[in-house]
Amino acid sequence: MATERDYKEEYKYHKTDAQKKRRAGRNKARRDALASGKVQKGDKKDVHHKDGNPKNNKSSNVAVVSRKKNRGAYRFS
Repeated sequence: MATERDYKEEYKYHKTDAQKKRRAGRNKARRDALASGKVQKGDKKDVHHKDGNPKNNKSSNVAVVSRKKNRGAYRFS
């Protein structure tokens, strides 16, 4: 049976400076893709960082993929 989530512990992680910078990098990639027309608001697509580094927003490292592919189980294997 699954254990209950400890939201207080999760919040401690989410408010760290390192996590804020990673989140900002992911948000910037999405904004850049919106501005260039690669994605649209509500299109159910994610901006995928090929090397897994959300701070690396070079065009060669960023791809637009479906949510299912980007958030799939392969990340946890």
